[in-house]
Amino acid sequence: MAEPTSSRHSVLADFHSSQAIRHRRWRHVKDVFNRYLMSFGGISVIIAIVLIAFYLLYVVLPLFKPAQIKLISEYPAPGGVAGETVHYAMEEQHEIGLRVDKSGQAVFFKTGAGTIIAAFDLAAESQAEITAFAAGDPAQALLAAGMSDGTVILVKHEYKVTYPEDVRLITPSVSYPFGSDPVIVDANGMALVSLAAQWDGEQATIAALTADARLLLLNLRLQESFLGDEAELKSQASAIPIEQNITHMSLDVDQRELYLGDSDGYISYYDISNKTTPRLIQKVKAVAEGNHITRLEFLSGGISILAGDTSGRITQWFPVRDQDNNYTLEQIRHFDSLSGPLTDIAPEYFRKGFIAVDAAGHLGIYHTTAHRTIVLEQLSSRLLRHVAIAPRANAILAEDDRGNVRFLDVDNEYPEVSWRVIWGKVWYESRDRPEYIWQSSSASSDFEPKFSLTPLAFGTLKAAFYAMIFAIPLAILGAIYTAYFMAASFRSSVKSTIEIMAALPTVILGFLAGLWFAPYVEIHLPGMFLILILAPSSVLAAAWCWQALPVTVRSRVPDGSEAILLAPVLIGSIVLALWASSPLELWLFDGNLPHWLRQKLGITYEQRNSLVVGIAIGFAVIPTIFSISEDAIFGVPKSLTTGSLALGATPWQTMVRVVLLTASPGIFSAIMIGMGRAVGETMIVVMATGNTAIMDMNIFQGFRALSANIAVEMPESEVGSTHYRILFLAGLVLFFVTFVFNTVAELVRQRLRLKYSTL
Repeated sequence: MAEPTSSRHSVLADFHSSQAIRHRRWRHVKDVFNRYLMSFGGISVIIAIVLIAFYLLYVVLPLFKPAQIKLISEYPAPGGVAGETVHYAMEEQHEIGLRVDKSGQAVFFKTGAGTIIAAFDLAAESQAEITAFAAGDPAQALLAAGMSDGTVILVKHEYKVTYPEDVRLITPSVSYPFGSDPVIVDANGMALVSLAAQWDGEQATIAALTADARLLLLNLRLQESFLGDEAELKSQASAIPIEQNITHMSLDVDQRELYLGDSDGYISYYDISNKTTPRLIQKVKAVAEGNHITRLEFLSGGISILAGDTSGRITQWFPVRDQDNNYTLEQIRHFDSLSGPLTDIAPEYFRKGFIAVDAAGHLGIYHTTAHRTIVLEQLSSRLLRHVAIAPRANAILAEDDRGNVRFLDVDNEYPEVSWRVIWGKVWYESRDRPEYIWQSSSASSDFEPKFSLTPLAFGTLKAAFYAMIFAIPLAILGAIYTAYFMAASFRSSVKSTIEIMAALPTVILGFLAGLWFAPYVEIHLPGMFLILILAPSSVLAAAWCWQALPVTVRSRVPDGSEAILLAPVLIGSIVLALWASSPLELWLFDGNLPHWLRQKLGITYEQRNSLVVGIAIGFAVIPTIFSISEDAIFGVPKSLTTGSLALGATPWQTMVRVVLLTASPGIFSAIMIGMGRAVGETMIVVMATGNTAIMDMNIFQGFRALSANIAVEMPESEVGSTHYRILFLAGLVLFFVTFVFNTVAELVRQRLRLKYSTL
């Protein structure tokens, strides 16, 4: 009977052995699978991050692509060179150009080949000769011809677009906004030798210099009757006394300012908002001694004026408010790229850029806000007399002194971007000094975009700074007490409760901070600061009282459970501080602390401010810092702490000199991760600040952060526009800052780990 038993035992042993082998094999398979799965997941995360970085670069890099111009065709001036050219223009699609000569012949032609499409005589209704010519704002397409009998003909060139058989057809024409009859400017019939004119669709203003050196100003307005009959032309005339020899005149598009350039190189700035009594504001020297003004043109929008001289230097001027709230003309910036006398300037229609040509045949493309010379090329060996730019700034017409016209294609999508614009101070139009400003859009088409990321980066760091001031002490000290001093039964519940806080959606925190907490802080502002005094004082007083109690009383409370007794003290001090807020504000601050701060200290208070945001973001960051720090402190080997205590150190000395040093790599990582979390926070910043892009460390002022700016403005930005790409640049900056923080954190963590690993 022994043999069967032995056989069964052998069979069972073989069965268990084979089962163990299968178990080990299956465990090996799972280990290998999990190892490769984890490796695949980690590599996938790295690849995803790298792809995000490359996509950001892909969107941002076109901002810094250099501009290019390319010659498309060259041909003789359409209409012949018998009449000297006075003006060139193009329609929006840059398929049709307009050339006006000194005799008043307006020739429309194909820009690609110079083929004439249509021709009009602007002065067909007048028996006098054209003695002066002016063009208004390019967007309004107004032309003005001054006549030898003291009259002016106002003409507008237009382009009708139709699509017969789905093919675009552009038909050019001319119209007379104030009728085909010449407008009388000088009742004495003296010839007009210089002219400036503007029209805004409702009224026109003409400034004319007569042959006998009188400067006349005429305002025209079409006024319709109540019965809807034919509109009546209303005019208002005045004269401006002058002493200098006027060589150039320019009117702003709003018809409120007149600039005169004289033979001595001075610019006279007149306020003509009251057409009956024009007023001289200022006279400034615009060019260096020995030079003369050769061109005087307004930039798009009619605020800045460009002055070119015989040295090839171009200066930008615009009125600036002084300390007495009066406007004075200031030179803002200059461009010295051209080498010969400047012959013509063509401002862009809707951007703050312009094109200039000189007598040496150079063509330059510039942008004033970015203070950039974008392109500078030798276009011809001869003098370039006239230049025109298409409305979309993507084509150029240039004529030399032999009457040869060059048609150029322009690739210049993002001229307004430069290092200075993004990170430096820029003197924007209508501002009294250079500033950091973010203002990407406006209701006006003549708006000067302001793309400074400096105030947004400042706001991002400001939010992180105040959030970390609030979060670090609470999170680190809480982690120290929970991991080292708190009883184990309480530790698990406290740790899990705080970690659950991390699951709160930030949009909820932002909603509560903006709609409930911000008004509450404003009402109880003295109490909020009183908490900073009462809460620590109450804790210290409670600790002293606890030490003063008999040992028999203290021994009844289990070690690590003292926090239960401290909680009512903290809650009571906070309640007391908030209760005393109103009486304290009435007693010390006349019942209104925000008003008192503004009146006495000059500190402005906004309801949604950095204090509110710092507390809200700090509340969101505390769980992250607490959890990582607590794990690092709790993970310190018990042998270190028991050894320290055995050598006679107190628990507090052991914590400070052993535990914190050993856990310092983890604590530092927790702080850096929390800072990265605060830097990238979006919804709390969007909902709990005023989203004003200002640079002020005042804790009672709001700000605008990079992340919040992206969230607010990305939905309304045009895909592929400068605004769109700069928002991606802001995202790239955030990506880079986070990368730097994490890299530095890892380097410091590794250094701390090596330094204290021998403890």
